[in-house]
Amino acid sequence: MTMETIKTRTFWLEKIQKEWQRSILWLSGVRRTGKTLLCKSLSDADYYDCELPSARRMMEDPESFLKGHRRRRIVLDEIHRLRNPSELLKIAADHYPDIRILATGSSTLGASARFRDTLAGRKSDLWLTPMIKNDLEDFGNTNLHHRLLHGGLPPFFLEKTLPEQWFQEWIEAYWAKDIQELFRLERRHAFQRFVELLMAQSGGIFEATRFARPCEVSRPTITNYLAVLEATYLVHVVRPFSTHRATEIVSAPRVYGFDTGFICYFRGWDRLRQDDLGTLWEHFVLNEIYAHLQSRHVRYWRNKRGLEVDFVIAGRKGKPVAIECKWSAAHFDPAGLHAFRKSYGSGNNVLVASDIEKPYSRTYGDIEVRCVGLEDLMKALAYDGSTPP
Repeated sequence: MTMETIKTRTFWLEKIQKEWQRSILWLSGVRRTGKTLLCKSLSDADYYDCELPSARRMMEDPESFLKGHRRRRIVLDEIHRLRNPSELLKIAADHYPDIRILATGSSTLGASARFRDTLAGRKSDLWLTPMIKNDLEDFGNTNLHHRLLHGGLPPFFLEKTLPEQWFQEWIEAYWAKDIQELFRLERRHAFQRFVELLMAQSGGIFEATRFARPCEVSRPTITNYLAVLEATYLVHVVRPFSTHRATEIVSAPRVYGFDTGFICYFRGWDRLRQDDLGTLWEHFVLNEIYAHLQSRHVRYWRNKRGLEVDFVIAGRKGKPVAIECKWSAAHFDPAGLHAFRKSYGSGNNVLVASDIEKPYSRTYGDIEVRCVGLEDLMKALAYDGSTPP
């Protein structure tokens, strides 16, 4: 199967239509998530690949270029290749409001303070995550084991056999084209070693000092590396939910790798055992939440007795939504939710498991838990306990 045979990515096309409220829509995401293919599937937009010298020459005079596209929708792919991409987008937003531009570029451009400041209030943002459940259906392969092992970058997912060499090649390209381009980091070996170690322990509680010695750098350098990885979407830093109670973890974050395929690669997994599925499922659920909410405002909760809740999201009327992830619903233990609700009272409790086909509610002592599969997760987050989704 080739990329050209992929069906329309319906979820993301609907997201584009919904989010394209301002003149500029910035489509972000790590390399090879399918931004270009998604852009080319917009049938009513003029597509320009800024990798091409001919396209860049057309945009050397932004005003002339924009005057030729009045009342049109334009896609500017790989816009970071322009001499001054933010200037063109700012002119379009300020002086050509009848033009709609969807722009993509390197994650480093989107992370730069200058780019963000120049376009503040002028653009909407859409984060294209690795493949979600809707994408599996569009791609014609809903095998979760395959998705978890191969990961959610479309070219990797579409391979019938595991393309192990591609993962290291991707990391090399990320260093050369993303990191050195903007952040000017030195000590490539130390940085890549840090990436490997983070992926190998993805989902664990992060302590910078544990990485300093094996990477042969200082603790502040490790902290800087983590900030770079978070800014470029290679990791997700999930911070603790806390009101600074004496019994809670209040500062140490959990760090999740951006894609299950890379986690498997750096852990040396070329096939999945039953024991591997739980942690990969947790990563897949987090990716699903990010794709739907388009926000990184997800937390976890843990007390000093070791009881925890996988994810916590601020709910309606300030009531936190607690989410537990289990590969099999039969393995769910409500102890963490009970401990959480003793501190935070009422709120929605959600169990999301791969083997739940139809949503249902179940009572565990004095708490009610909404039990769902991934397709009903977002409905469950809005469930108020009285009206089923």
